Amino acid sequence: MKRQANPLLSLAGEQALEPYEQALREQENFTAASIRHYLSDLRHCIAWYENERKATVHNCFTPQGITRPALTRYRTYLQTVQRQKPASVNRSLISLKRYFGWATQQHLSTYDPSVAVKLVGQEEIAPHHLDDQEEQRLLAADTKAGNLRDRVLLVLLLHTGLRARELCRLRWDQVKLGKRSGFLAGTGKRNKYREVPLNATARKVLEEYLPTLPLDTDFLFPSNKTKKALSERALGYIVKKYAQAAKLPDVSPHDLRHRFGYRMAESVPLHRLAQIMGHDSLDTTKVYIQGTKHDLQQAAQTIAGT
Repeated sequence: MKRQANPLLSLAGEQALEPYEQALREQENFTAASIRHYLSDLRHCIAWYENERKATVHNCFTPQGITRPALTRYRTYLQTVQRQKPASVNRSLISLKRYFGWATQQHLSTYDPSVAVKLVGQEEIAPHHLDDQEEQRLLAADTKAGNLRDRVLLVLLLHTGLRARELCRLRWDQVKLGKRSGFLAGTGKRNKYREVPLNATARKVLEEYLPTLPLDTDFLFPSNKTKKALSERALGYIVKKYAQAAKLPDVSPHDLRHRFGYRMAESVPLHRLAQIMGHDSLDTTKVYIQGTKHDLQQAAQTIAGT
């Protein structure tokens, strides 16, 4: 069942959302998309709660009024009525845990009802990534119809594993190039400083690209329109444009980051790869030693007909 895009809430429900939205926007680490997701997940939970209690006198949402059993019933509702996949259910639950944690800190509730609510189990699925031929087709599409800036963007995604946000916000003075080495100095999630090594392929395109930058910009990839940092949305459009030209469906900047992760995992210890990719936990990095559905299908196919 597809959930309603923007369900109506009571006045109390809307008033619960407003200060939380403001708090999210004050956090620099949250993208606009993340804020939309957090608020949407909370809005749908509030709408479900108020609809469930519409026959009672006290049917309006308040943080103090929510109990652990109510959140457990909502989890069941997402699974059985909405028929959401485990990943979607867990995303909603994580959004709610974030909200109720904030509400407790703000003394809007005397306790956090979400603490004891467990996430649902799910099969770990390896992320999508390009194979060798697909990568070559993507770069060939840029060579044929693109420009130097776009090629540098693609190469850095493929050869550094940077997140889209990290790449877009790079400044030219964060590029450190030597004769046989180099790195990008920047900040990742939660403003943690890290240095990402540059291989020969990445250094070569940067050496060609840096002299072409306009003198009046601080950013490595300034927007042609605003002259400020290229937006993540614009980066996604650039990747999608060349992916479509190469007849590759549904390719995003994050898929190119995954491509880097898989290639590195073939020869680099996980603890080093975690450091390069800016992961806080090795559990996140372990996904790159798992086979994708395509990989597993290929493996199973090897014994067909025997």
